[in-house]
Amino acid sequence: MDKILIRNLRAHGIIGVYAHEREIPQDILINIILYTDIRQAAQSDSIKDCINYDTLSQKIRTHAEKAQRLTVEALAEDIAKLCLREVGVKKTLVRVEKPEAMDFVEKVGVEIERP
Repeated sequence: MDKILIRNLRAHGIIGVYAHEREIPQDILINIILYTDIRQAAQSDSIKDCINYDTLSQKIRTHAEKAQRLTVEALAEDIAKLCLREVGVKKTLVRVEKPEAMDFVEKVGVEIERP
């Protein structure tokens, strides 16, 4: 199966369970792999046969910035559902990380895979 990669999509929104996380937006880092078959798109060289990763990235970013989820787990599940609604996506791998969550680690997050 072929893969479409969306790497280091940055959003800025409310996410977290602590009071300070509910008041001040923070960076959210999102990585996605879309599993699909790109043969038709490669042969036709037409955007109509492609998964439009620009449009999808914008949907994901908008959702991440407005959802105000408590957990990265819930946000990752939301994003996976958005990805799987795209025609041609058979499976997705979603990673959501918070780079500013704790002073003593680079970032924390989750990675999920959904068929």
